[in-house]
Amino acid sequence: MSEEQGGKPAADDPRVRAALERYWRSNLKVMASLLAVWAIASFGCGILLVEWLNQYRLPFTGFPLGFWFAQQGSIAIFVLCILVYCIAMNRLDRRHHEELEALAAPRRQHR
Repeated sequence: MSEEQGGKPAADDPRVRAALERYWRSNLKVMASLLAVWAIASFGCGILLVEWLNQYRLPFTGFPLGFWFAQQGSIAIFVLCILVYCIAMNRLDRRHHEELEALAAPRRQHR
């Protein structure tokens, strides 16, 4: 194992590699979940279920719900997915940085 640099744990430390793998796996789970939500909203509600959804009207507008999903709903869901992704990744980044700091802390104490 190489020495730490600037208070950071060494990149070749197996614990650091494991933390990075957990971080990437968590990132992929968040992305896959949000893409699935968007696919259901855009493809499912906007194309596959449009006829069934058109029997309902969007309140205060009179537009059929299937039409709304096809035209605007999938875009609104996509923007919300971006917002949720940003919030989730900020939390994940914070946890990851805390984990890396905890890995570096014992090394700093022994110097």
